[in-house]
Amino acid sequence: MKLKFKDSFGNSLLLKRLLIFVFGSIAYYRFNIANKTKVSGSHVLKNLRKQNVLFVSNHQTYFADVTGLYQVFCCAKWGIYDRINFPFFILNPKLNIFFIAALETMSSGLLPKLFANVGSVSIKRTWRAAGKNVDRGVDPRDIQKIFTALENGWVITFPQGTTTPFVNGRKGTAHIIKETKPIVIPVVVDGFRRAFDKKGLLLKKKGVNLSIRFKEPLEIDFEKDSSEILDQIMDSIEQSEDYNTMKKIDEVSELSNA
Repeated sequence: MKLKFKDSFGNSLLLKRLLIFVFGSIAYYRFNIANKTKVSGSHVLKNLRKQNVLFVSNHQTYFADVTGLYQVFCCAKWGIYDRINFPFFILNPKLNIFFIAALETMSSGLLPKLFANVGSVSIKRTWRAAGKNVDRGVDPRDIQKIFTALENGWVITFPQGTTTPFVNGRKGTAHIIKETKPIVIPVVVDGFRRAFDKKGLLLKKKGVNLSIRFKEPLEIDFEKDSSEILDQIMDSIEQSEDYNTMKKIDEVSELSNA
């Protein structure tokens, strides 16, 4: 069996192991001691194929959400489900994991640059740059990077491209799904916005109940229009307009009963 020293993007796997260990050790304290994380549905990870699996998730911080998913994936590699166990698992982590992130975010400082080596597929936003709205075409090289990541492992993407809740998803996610026909697994995260700062690097509150909830793979008709596929995705990660309306009704009901 030939040993691999670099991932499909030429990044050092040794460095990746080291960074997962360091960041994972810090994250364990934040997720299991400073706060409590409830993981559910992660048995869906059992016996998944090794390539062309796409995890679609809502987004609450730049990095804490991704770190939480990495922790769960590495636990699953050891046969540990529905919890983030003591960090011995990060000594032999799952390495074929990638996450799609904005190039601007991943190059904004030393820590983001280190995170990029953990598995970032850094792409240029087509709608925003340097804090301003823009309108530019998709770089074909960015699309190819996403295809390469899917060909070689599991990929995490955040269809909204922002940490603001209930924002419309980006059709690029649906286009990628139509093109690559991956297994698509929805993930819903909660509590990260309350526990961490926007970047997910600073712990701003302790005692928060964090949640990472996996759902069953979506049954997608790849022949459908991209907008229909996107609607299905947004509904599955509970970020559609219907879920927003339900949330507002629940909030009003709670105030009325207070």
